[in-house]
Amino acid sequence: MTKKRIAQIDRRIEKIKADLAAIGDMRPGSLSRQYKDPKAATGAYYQLSFTLDMKSRTDYIPRQCLGQVRREVANYKRFKALSAKWVALGIERSRLAIKLSRTA
Repeated sequence: MTKKRIAQIDRRIEKIKADLAAIGDMRPGSLSRQYKDPKAATGAYYQLSFTLDMKSRTDYIPRQCLGQVRREVANYKRFKALSAKWVALGIERSRLAIKLSRTA
């Protein structure tokens, strides 16, 4: 069972690697709409808030670039999820390999 599970993990890791290679441009952060006058909800603009090198930063995003930035933020979230999955699978694989070497 252990060898079979290791082979399954290897296939899943290869799939994750292929998915990661297909990810395009990415940006971390959270995109939100702000208002110059919040009470009247007028003067809307968009900002991207993120942390880089342990410093909080904000970029103002022009309306014409909103779609592109949304895709980049979604790509970054996908990158993070795939990376976390890869790490979890790597840990499981390592534990199984150690278990297999002990029984051999």
